[in-house]
Amino acid sequence: MAGFTLDRVRNIGISAHIDSGKTTLSERILFYTGKIHAIHEVKGKDGVGAVMDSMDLEREKGITIQSAATFCEWKDININLIDTPGHVDFTVEVERSLRVLDGAVMVLCGVAGVQSQSITVDRQMKRYNVPRLAFINKLDRAGANPVRVIQAIREKLFLNAAAVQIPIGLEDQHKGVVDLLTLKAYYFEGDDGENVREDEVPAELLDMAKEKREEMISKLADVDEILGEKFLMEEEITAEILAQAIRRQTILLKFVPVFMGSAFKNKGVQLLLDGVAAYLPSPPEVRNEALDQTKGEEKVVIPSDTEAPLVALAFKLEDGRYGQLTYMRIYSGTVKKGDMIYNISAGDKKMKIPRIVRMHSNNMVEVEEARAGDICAFFGIECASGDTFTDGKIRVTMTSMFIPAAVISLAVAPKDKAGQANFSKALNRFTKEDPTLRVHRDEESAETIMQGMGELHLEIYIERMKREYACEVVAGKPQVAFRETIAAATPFSYTHKKQTGGSGQFAKVQGQMEPIVPLDLTKPYEFQDDVVGGTIPREYIPSCDKGFQEQLKKGMLIGAPVVGVRMRLEDGQYHDVDSSDIAFRIAAMAAVRECYMSAKPTILEPIMKLEVQAPEEFQGTVMGQINQRRGVIQGSSTMEGYVTIESLVPLVEMFGYSTDLRSATQGKGEFTMEFAEYQAVPRNVQEEMVKKYQEKRAKENK
Repeated sequence: MAGFTLDRVRNIGISAHIDSGKTTLSERILFYTGKIHAIHEVKGKDGVGAVMDSMDLEREKGITIQSAATFCEWKDININLIDTPGHVDFTVEVERSLRVLDGAVMVLCGVAGVQSQSITVDRQMKRYNVPRLAFINKLDRAGANPVRVIQAIREKLFLNAAAVQIPIGLEDQHKGVVDLLTLKAYYFEGDDGENVREDEVPAELLDMAKEKREEMISKLADVDEILGEKFLMEEEITAEILAQAIRRQTILLKFVPVFMGSAFKNKGVQLLLDGVAAYLPSPPEVRNEALDQTKGEEKVVIPSDTEAPLVALAFKLEDGRYGQLTYMRIYSGTVKKGDMIYNISAGDKKMKIPRIVRMHSNNMVEVEEARAGDICAFFGIECASGDTFTDGKIRVTMTSMFIPAAVISLAVAPKDKAGQANFSKALNRFTKEDPTLRVHRDEESAETIMQGMGELHLEIYIERMKREYACEVVAGKPQVAFRETIAAATPFSYTHKKQTGGSGQFAKVQGQMEPIVPLDLTKPYEFQDDVVGGTIPREYIPSCDKGFQEQLKKGMLIGAPVVGVRMRLEDGQYHDVDSSDIAFRIAAMAAVRECYMSAKPTILEPIMKLEVQAPEEFQGTVMGQINQRRGVIQGSSTMEGYVTIESLVPLVEMFGYSTDLRSATQGKGEFTMEFAEYQAVPRNVQEEMVKKYQEKRAKENK
């Protein structure tokens, strides 16, 4: 790596809605950068499958489940590339990849444009301040319309986007693109589009190219002062000046350059790679913040410097044939094989690095060292996803990832007793790898409960247990993650007295139970200590808090966790001898039980954002199905004979929907679904649910 400099590194991810062509695009990038020597399709007839889809399950279903990392070189730029899943059930894979990347390529389908998952991905990119390029793919397909897609990027994603290319021909006439900076036409020839031919712009496209170039300049001039001045002074704007302005504003997240092509038909990918090199930031151009553990988590900027102290983040774990493989993003410093590193997140645990590898999907390349800006993997290191490592010279941790809440759960058990050991092994491994998969034991029913992001998410893990651990699993009926909340503030006052021989128990708590408005699921519970004058001694206050929390774990309507509650402790009494931690805890629990039903409790259910696409003639049937499932239709749009219906539907009504939709649309309907919010269930549904819960409890208590 002679002459290696950090400004020649790009860490990029490819993310988009399902079936927009992310993996196909990654495959082409690997081919053109000489990393692979033959192209295989995602659902190809040769049965090989794409390199980046290394799991058998991914090849069979033709979807990406785990993000795959690889590295390649384009001209003199080193690219670390991560292909992420598009399916909402694997959203954490996108989340953790974007957390460690410096830039991204957002792929959009030339026909469908901005879809529900594109909006989610856009939100994730904004959350981690990731600069991006947009690539409008599938321009060879019937109905492709890049102008409409750019309009949707501006209207639905609120991005300042403009085309830096226009296509030469669309649908089956799609031959290449015109670069608007240089006003040159590019054609992609040869069996795999590997020969790029530069030519003059076709006469019939010249006016349009000039018009779109002006549009791009005006969009840039709105945000870039240097270009804005030249634009106002009507000076000549060269390709070089434009390229510098695009780079500046893309890195500042104020502009999104839009590229075009068809990955499947091998058009436009090389120019997109040029765009990655020209417009996306290198590691030193990205501001990375960490929390200084020696100064009460004060924010500090981590320099991308190979000479600085080591800071690395473990962003993904995988259990390979040779033990745990930990994917690392090195933010600063240099690390060599055999070095000692410290896990700051796990109390400065010291460990030695036995091996460092760079990943090419599921193949490994051994390396001696990794430097700032690299994405690599370590073997033989015990840690959890999201841990920060240093060389011991500094004590900082990187800010954590956003982990969405689980919305669906299943009771799972191994089919036969012999599989018990493998069942536990599999669950241990999967929960360590995937923070959105949660497993717990329900004490009442003595069942193992698996919670996840959707039916497909849990289905894939059950299938993986069978294949990777030879463990057949029996799954119960899917359960929805209901919550309970209260609608009215209610005072409470409870005295706990118990007198048996010797010292007794005494505690009195008084205060108010109130709803938190608006409801915020990230803060489901608040405790407010308003006790004055020492009516409850300070040492007993935490016991009251614990008692409230314990009682709110299970509501009294259907036994679901209670959210959106503030417990305000205002007054109380104690006894010098008989008061104790346990007495105040019991009093707090009883106080909640006593006032809960007066606080107008309601059941909350997860509401999903549902987007259905089906041929126009089935519009009435599809809408009817949504209404039957208590869905609220938000809007619909028609395009090329297909209708897209957006609605909000309770998750509990969505089981078996895929079968119903297929049979109602002759197998042509497709849908995507993601969590939107929690809402109160209708009164009649609530009464029915409470009745069922009470009957179940009565049976159990017999």
